[in-house]
Amino acid sequence: MTTYSLALIPGDGIGTEVVDAALVPLRAAAAKHGFDFAETRYDWSCERYLVTGSMMPEDGLDQLRRHDAILLGAVGWPARVPDDVSLHGLLLPIRKGFDLYVNMRPHQLLPGITGPLRKDVFDILCIRENTEGEYSGAGGRVHVGEPSEVAVETAIFTRGAVERILRYGFEQARKRSGKLASVTKSNAQRHSMVFWDDVTDELAIEYPDVTVTRYHVDAIAARMITHPETLDVVVASNLFGDILTDIGAAIQGGLGFAASANINPDARVPSMFEPVHGSAPDIAGTGTANPIATIWSCVQLLDHLGETAAATDLFGAISRVTANSAHLTPDCGGGGTTASVAERIADVLR
Repeated sequence: MTTYSLALIPGDGIGTEVVDAALVPLRAAAAKHGFDFAETRYDWSCERYLVTGSMMPEDGLDQLRRHDAILLGAVGWPARVPDDVSLHGLLLPIRKGFDLYVNMRPHQLLPGITGPLRKDVFDILCIRENTEGEYSGAGGRVHVGEPSEVAVETAIFTRGAVERILRYGFEQARKRSGKLASVTKSNAQRHSMVFWDDVTDELAIEYPDVTVTRYHVDAIAARMITHPETLDVVVASNLFGDILTDIGAAIQGGLGFAASANINPDARVPSMFEPVHGSAPDIAGTGTANPIATIWSCVQLLDHLGETAAATDLFGAISRVTANSAHLTPDCGGGGTTASVAERIADVLR
């Protein structure tokens, strides 16, 4: 029997609750399909920061490197630790340290879920560059506290990073409908975004079976609201992808369905899977957090490990449970709890 080494970083707030819940159907899927997980739990969080002064230990990446995958719950507790401290102390070091350059987020309406749009069917896969661009961290502040204070934030776009994320998008489009939307703001950002367009055009020659449409970020943001069914695979820079995927979460019914994968296709480092609803301190401990984003992230985890049958089975179980909203958590109008929703999905699998 294959045993995968899984690192668990529950993190803060509802992160601990949704990770514990998601493990129930994840283990059920593994048992049904003949493999299992050896789990190691890490207490890296804002709570740890308040005690030790760091979100994770200095050798944190070395500890994670031995695992096959990472499941993260949520990071942040703004009332206690500034968001820039928690983000730059845990999540970003993992993404950059393992070069998890693909952030992949699926957006579709699950059965029984009513989104805010008058649309019944759409299926958008957003591919976000995850290591550089507008979030490179290049820049600084001078004359701090003075009337002449200056802050500079420089976006970094390298050919290697732009080409590999676009190529990943082309490959995903080839597996799906053969449609790729490339997102820029090249009418205003004449250097970085025109460069992105140029690389897109160069790669398009290698993929004659993929139809490429260029969109400015403002135009595609509107299209995701008005005509989401016309989009399939969307590729964007770090900042643009961050914004567009939150629009995607909204139209699919809310952040309780916002699954994500941080991937490096090179299996020599672990990829990381996480819901992106945040730590939600206001509902932490109430048992009402929607666990589906985390469980859907586990679908991506299984798929990445090559357990495609288990991934398909788990997603099917999620879809069967959402079909009856009465069994879901209060954000979906149901009377279920974090734990009961997860257990129901596991029961369907069993």
